[in-house]
Formats: sequence, structure tokens, C-alpha cells
Amino acid sequence: MDVVIVGGGHNGLVAAAYLARAGKSVLVLERLDSVGGAAVSSQPFPGVDVRLSRYSYLVSLLPRKIITDLDLPITLLRRRMSSYTPVGSRGLLIDTEDPARTSRSFVDPADFAAWQRFYVMTTRVAERVFPTLTEPLPNKASLRAVVDDDEAWQSLFEEPISSVIERNFRDDTVRGVVLTDALIGTFASADDPSLLQNRCFLYHVIGNGTGSWDVPVGGMGSVTAALSHAALSAGAQILTGATVTSITPDGEVSYTTGDSSHTVRGSHVLVNASPAELAHLLGSVPPPPAEGAQLKVNMVLRRLPRLLDSTVDPRDAFGGTFHVNESYSQLAKAFAEASAGQIPSLPPCEIYCHSLTDPSIIGSGPGELGLHTLTLFGLHMPARLFTADNPAARSQALSATLASLNQVLAEPIESCLLLDPSGHPCLEAKTPVDLEDSLRLPGGHIFHRDLSWPYSDDSHGSWGVETPHPRILLCGAGALRGGGVSGIPGHNAAMKILTAER
Repeated sequence: MDVVIVGGGHNGLVAAAYLARAGKSVLVLERLDSVGGAAVSSQPFPGVDVRLSRYSYLVSLLPRKIITDLDLPITLLRRRMSSYTPVGSRGLLIDTEDPARTSRSFVDPADFAAWQRFYVMTTRVAERVFPTLTEPLPNKASLRAVVDDDEAWQSLFEEPISSVIERNFRDDTVRGVVLTDALIGTFASADDPSLLQNRCFLYHVIGNGTGSWDVPVGGMGSVTAALSHAALSAGAQILTGATVTSITPDGEVSYTTGDSSHTVRGSHVLVNASPAELAHLLGSVPPPPAEGAQLKVNMVLRRLPRLLDSTVDPRDAFGGTFHVNESYSQLAKAFAEASAGQIPSLPPCEIYCHSLTDPSIIGSGPGELGLHTLTLFGLHMPARLFTADNPAARSQALSATLASLNQVLAEPIESCLLLDPSGHPCLEAKTPVDLEDSLRLPGGHIFHRDLSWPYSDDSHGSWGVETPHPRILLCGAGALRGGGVSGIPGHNAAMKILTAER
């Protein structure tokens, strides 16, 4: 076998499609009964015909290059409303098509002007940096030359994101909205000297050279289905229900299916799993432990809730990212509480209503008319809060998060929840511990480990997917330039193999 790919998540499928199209014999081994990993759609509520993007919600980092190269029939829809942040009886609405409306929602006109300048800068960085993610790995000096903007480089790559935020914005709410992009799946303060928050922010504002986060039509499962079809039609083999038990440096992969044990050898082995899982499979020393920091909540509503702000249609408010108690000071307080081992008293979170952009995820039967999906991502919920007693902590975190949401609504969200045929509310919550148990994400970390800069001056190889063993490559989110639904590590692992043969 030319290539054995361990893990059938979206990155493994990207690699399989590229390599099979190049004439390689490819075998994908997936532990679960279906491919996709975290990039899947499901119907988690019995008797309710709604397809939820259960773990991964939006798409920004999947390059148009991959979609074009692999002829993927994927449709991504842009959301007109970027975000809405309720503040008492008013709110901050970012309408991408109406700057005047956006301007009126800012309390301080100077902050709106600063907002425009700041995001012109990030867009300029995005246009220059994003194309490098599917090219050989640059070093720091060469990437800085690509950015070609000393102010932007200093603001995003050299000083804590708190500095640029506090220097440019005065309003606590505006500061918080900017900061949220630095905290998705990342447990850090705004002024963390490690700049972990800056790395997270960078990946959230450079997607496809625009920074836009789009809704995949048909749900996240449509992305996986397209990738799976591309791999299979090119000749790759995909075996589900196959649990890999070990890998040797010379490319021997042992796995089980049911009660049977098997061994296969590949000229290359691509691992679409975390660096920690790779170390386990190789029997080597694991990397430092990772820690996820989020609460994921899926809901189906009978209708959208009423807002305290009567001037904004709920369809507009929920049409983008709906920020809940995510001001700069509230985020700082939640981080301090979680650092002290407490579930935040007023958990910050943000919500996406995919059904407003893509009604196709809702069934067409009479029982589904008027329904909407909500997916909630809670910040500053590190795994350490859940390890001792996950069920009890999950219940406490969910209750606190719903109370936080209800504080900014004109009615309790519980009164809007759909009941399934058995009378149970359509509501599920997943903690970092749950994600580790179900998806083998180390510490429930959605990026497999802390995000890296999109450059390296160390010996990380030419593509950022290399390991100490030449036959073994990372092709998952834990590779350099990994994280999110991007396919970039899968592309880069395939390019590592194919360009070496030229």
C-alpha cells in the first residue's frame, strides 16, 4: 500500500482524495462507523427531522483551492449579519451590507471609525497570509516580508492582543467583541505573554483572505460527504469500524475490526489524529497535555426568542454571531473564575442560527415548519472544571450558561425549545471531557493542541506535517497550520509526499 491514513476526519479525506487522484493506492482506517470526525451532521433528537452540525459549526479556513482541486460540490453561504451583541435594551449590530446601520449601533463614533480601520488591517493581513497556508512552510522573516506592514505585524504577531484592543477601542462591549475571536477553543487571557490568544485570533480573521465565517449548505456533513465521495471516486479505500492499535516507524499499522486483528504496511502513514494519539500509537513520549476550553450546546427551537432590544428583528440578531455577556471585562472575569477552578458565574458564549441562512437543514414536514436550530459555543470552560465529576459539572455549566443567555433575552430560552415526541426538550450539551470520550480529542481540545504560528524557524520540516519518522506524517489539526475545518493539514501532508517525488 502506498499510503495508509489513520482517521477518516475531513483532513484525512482531503489527503486521501489528493493522493488517490495522483495514482497512489490509499487505505483510510476510521475507528467510528462513519467518516467525518467532528465535521459531521446528525439528528441528535429522536423523532425530530433536523440536521445539526453537531461539533463544528461554520467554515472559513477551507481554501477555495481545495474545493476547486477536488471538484467538491460544496456551497458556502455568507451571512449578512456579522454579529449582534445585546447590551441591556440596545445592542451592537454589525451589518456587513449597511455601514450606516452599523455605525448607529456604536455608542462611540470614534470606536466605529477605529473598527473600520482595524478590520481593513486584518483583511489586508488575511489577503497576504492565507495563501501561504497551502504552500511550503515559511520562516518568520519570510512571512513578515509577505505581510509587509510593520504596524500589523507588531499588533498581531508581536504584542498581546490586549494592547491593540485597548489602544484602538474605548467601549467595553466593542473591545469584547474583538477579543472573542482570540478565545474560541482557547483558554487564555487577553494579555497572555505566550500570545496563544494572538495565534487563535489570527486563524479566526484570515480565512480565505476575507475572515468571513460561512454556513455550509446541508450542514457540516455535506462537506464530509463531498470529501468522502472525492476520495472514493478517485480510488481510495475507506474502512470504517477499524480501530488502529499501533504504528511502527517503518510504516506498519496494526488495527482491529470487530474481533479480528489485521496489519497493513504503507510507504507512508498519515495520521489524522492528535499528536498525543500518534505518540500513543508509536509507543513514544507524549507531548505536553492539551486542554480544551468550551461548552458546546445544540438546541432546536419552536421559534426564535424575543429580544430586550425592540428595534432589532430577532432574525437579524441571530442571523450572524449572537454574543452573550462577552464584553471585555466580562471575559476577563470569566477567565479569572475558571482559572480559580470555578464555573464562571456569568458564562460568556456565542450562538449561531444556521437555519436562518440554510433552511434546508430543517425537515419539510408539518412538524418542522417554523423550527430553528441554535448552536452555542461557551468560552472559558476548561477541561479542568469537568474532570472530577463531568455529569454534575456539565449540568451546572449548562444551567449557568442558559441563565446567562436568558439575562439578555425578553423571555427564557427554555420557553422556545421544541419538545421531541417523548416530551423531552431538544437540548444537548458537550463538555471537553465529552469531546475527549467521543472523538478522542486530547483534553477535549478542538484544535488537538494549542494553535501554532503559520511559520516556523525550527526543524518542523518543509510543510509542517513532518514527524521524527520520515514515513509518518501528521495530517490532522495538530499539524502546524492546523485547527478548524480547513483541510489544510490534509492538503499539506499530501503535497509533502507528491512534491518529494518530483
